[in-house]
Amino acid sequence: MEIKSLEGVPFNLIYNAFSSAFEEYEVQLNKQQLIKMLKRRGFDPGLSFAFFDNCDMVAFILNGIGNFGGIATAYDTGTGTLKEYRGKGLATELFNYSIPFLRQRNIRQYLLEVIQSNTRAVSVYTNLGFGITREFNYYIRDKSEFIGTENGSRRFDLVRLDGLYQLSELSSFWDFYPSWQNGFEAIERDKESFEIIGAYDGQTLAGYCVHEPESGDITQIAVNKNYRRKKIATHLLSAAVSDSLCNVVKIINTETSCRTISDFLLSAGMEIKGKQFEMLKNIDV
Repeated sequence: MEIKSLEGVPFNLIYNAFSSAFEEYEVQLNKQQLIKMLKRRGFDPGLSFAFFDNCDMVAFILNGIGNFGGIATAYDTGTGTLKEYRGKGLATELFNYSIPFLRQRNIRQYLLEVIQSNTRAVSVYTNLGFGITREFNYYIRDKSEFIGTENGSRRFDLVRLDGLYQLSELSSFWDFYPSWQNGFEAIERDKESFEIIGAYDGQTLAGYCVHEPESGDITQIAVNKNYRRKKIATHLLSAAVSDSLCNVVKIINTETSCRTISDFLLSAGMEIKGKQFEMLKNIDV
C-alpha cells in the first residue's frame, strides 16, 4: 500500500471510498450531497491524502483549508477507513503524513469535530495531539413537528437578503463563535445554496438567519443584543423552516455552554440528537 494525495483523483473513487467507509452511519450522502458538503468545508484535494491498495482507495483524510479565528487552518472534513482495513493504524499514519505538507502551506492549526460517543476516535485524536476546545450540541427535528409561530410583534419586517454584508455588525450579534462549517467563509464558498433572512426594525437590522433550504440546515441565527426577548429569533426560525425544501430541520454545532441558544431551541421544540467535541492541534510552522 502507498499514500498519495488526492490531487487529480477521480471524484467517483473518492465518493465510493467515502460511502463504503461510512456505510454503517444512519445518514447517507449521495454524490451531489458530498460534493456540496466538501465545497462548503473548503476541500483541497492537493492537501488531502489516502492509502491506496493497488487501485483501491482504502483509507482517507479529506482536508478543508481556510481560516478559523483569523488563523490559517486545516479542517478534517472526513476521515474514514474501509472495514476490512481497520485496526491497522492507517488513519494515524495519514494524519502524521499530512503534517509536513500542511506546514509547507503555512497552515498553523488542525481542526476537527468528533461525535462524543465515538470514544475510540476521540482517543485516537487525543493521542495525535488534539485537545478538546469546545463541546457542541446538534439538533434534528421533523419539519412537521416543529413548534413555530406566526403571532407576535408586527413591527419587525422579515426581508430576504442578497448576501452577507456588514459582517462586523452581524458578528456582534453572536453569543458564540460559529463552527467551521457554519462560519462566514463556509457560507461564502457555496453562497448560492443559502438564503439569508433579516429582521428589521425600520432601517435597523434586529436579527438574521442563514439557512440552506435544500438540506434543512439552519446555519446561523442571531439577534441584536438590544432586541432580545421580542420573539425575533422565533419568527426567523419559523420563516426558515417554512422556506425549507427538506422534511427535517437541522441545527448543527451550537455551543453547549451557551444557554441562550440551548434554551431557545428547546422552547422551539428542537431535540438534541447528539453531542460533539471540537478538537484542535497546533502545528508549528
